[in-house]
Amino acid sequence: MGIPDELARLDELHQRGALTDDEFTRAKARVLNGTAGTGPAAINTLRRSVADRWLGGVCGGLADYTGVAAWVWRLAFALMVMCAGTGVLAYVLLWIFVPEQPSSLERPALHSP
Repeated sequence: MGIPDELARLDELHQRGALTDDEFTRAKARVLNGTAGTGPAAINTLRRSVADRWLGGVCGGLADYTGVAAWVWRLAFALMVMCAGTGVLAYVLLWIFVPEQPSSLERPALHSP
């Protein structure tokens, strides 16, 4: 599927109300920047969120990566917890193996007196 097809599909979803204005804008930017594909290059762009996090930033990072709201990912993990705890296992594995986004603000170094 080419870029024009992807943009047409996103526009159709936006017109039907399946995507909010913010989600549509982010998804369109990903398509135009070439980061909406799949494969190793696309997988390597997945990062845990620094700004949108409750525990480890996994759901916020998935939201940034997929364009789906973070609350949907949180709900999905909560539902998976009820399925023999698979949500906890998946969340912990993502927390361990997915790197954190680089912080835009430099953290000051702690100096001990």
